[in-house]
Amino acid sequence: MENTLIRYTHCGRNIYSFPCPGQLQCPVCQQSLRFGLLDAPVALPCPFRSGHTVPCAFLIASAHGPSHLGEWHDTEIHVGLSDSAGLVYNYTLSGVRRDERGWERCVCMQLCPERTPERRESWDRELERFSSLPRWAPERFAEEREFGSCCYGFALTFINHMRSLDGRVSLSRDEFTASHVLPRMKTVSLYISIYQAVSRHGFHIAEAYLSESLILALT
Repeated sequence: MENTLIRYTHCGRNIYSFPCPGQLQCPVCQQSLRFGLLDAPVALPCPFRSGHTVPCAFLIASAHGPSHLGEWHDTEIHVGLSDSAGLVYNYTLSGVRRDERGWERCVCMQLCPERTPERRESWDRELERFSSLPRWAPERFAEEREFGSCCYGFALTFINHMRSLDGRVSLSRDEFTASHVLPRMKTVSLYISIYQAVSRHGFHIAEAYLSESLILALT
């Protein structure tokens, strides 16, 4: 998914395509397109970023690549937590890994404001201490998996630990998923479906409300 998606309006329709070196042609009326400054095509931000460049974030990735993160894919996702330097902590069969690479194309949800250095220091300190607890030893992985935890449980337990330090109540798995994960994944799924349609047909015509909701979600 290396190409940039662009959106423009013509014939009263919202049309998606990839940039092309020549002149764009409307797939509805087949006319060559000319745009003014106010109606020029808009490039859509890609929802996938490198988790190593987004500090203090909850990360979602797939071993099969970002295109498999759509809602319709029955694929096992892997989640992790980045520290302020971009080191990604994630719970696996071998225990807690601290990855310097490998999370370059994932969905990132930053949980710690950028302009709070003391908060980031606390996040880093607590994340390292938390990751060293016996609960996250390799031999406990199967036990955690039996109860539906694993990497997701590791990340959510730490997030709730940080919430408790701030005097906030813990979130259940369902609450965190509903408030943080599902809204973002719906946006990701919509982006992937449009991207794949453009890859197959060279363009995609969407309903106006879908176009606006995607742009608002990505910006």
